[in-house]
Amino acid sequence: MAKPMFDAEALVSMFETATARQGAQLQKAVSDATLASLQGRELSLKNIRAALKAVTEAAGTGAAKNLTAGVDAEALLDKAVAGMDDALLKAVEANRLALGRLVEQGADLREKHLKKALDDLDKFEDSMFAAVRKAAAGVEGPLAGAWNQVLEKMQAGGTLSGAKASSTAEELASQMQQAMRSSRAASMRAAQALAESYTAMVSGVLLGMSDALQSGSAPKKPAAKK
Repeated sequence: MAKPMFDAEALVSMFETATARQGAQLQKAVSDATLASLQGRELSLKNIRAALKAVTEAAGTGAAKNLTAGVDAEALLDKAVAGMDDALLKAVEANRLALGRLVEQGADLREKHLKKALDDLDKFEDSMFAAVRKAAAGVEGPLAGAWNQVLEKMQAGGTLSGAKASSTAEELASQMQQAMRSSRAASMRAAQALAESYTAMVSGVLLGMSDALQSGSAPKKPAAKK
């Protein structure tokens, strides 16, 4: 299957010519670009990191070209981060739905593969921090300062996707515990029903045997033929 990628040049151009009034458009464009770079790929932590890196580089390249126009680069980069956060929120939700369905079907989140998927959710936010940190380290001057300011705000307040990932992990763990309790309760009810039916069955057999024995306890001898 082909792996659709976002149009990096279009994103660069958008940031290069953006104004402060286009914040909402920038945020949506970055969110769409991040999701586009993930479409057709396994939603793994490795691919998410690659998508964040590519989108961050495109936004940074465009913002750097816009500095000469006196635009607030930090404001532009804030929208880039917000857009990536929006996309990761959708990625967290996709994981929540998929893992939730598996739990409903009896899957155990402690199983190695599923445990890794759950653990990776908590690394989404760190992946964003890493992408922004690398972007700041890769440039000099005003843009580096803008990226560092954005990073400081992110680290101080966290991200929406990071908070959602944490609550999702807790929710799924609780769901699994409830499913396990329900499964145990169902098994106990089934065992109890089986025991009761067995007791009834044995009682019925015993009663039938007793009736048969009683009815045959004093069998009448056939009359002798004359």
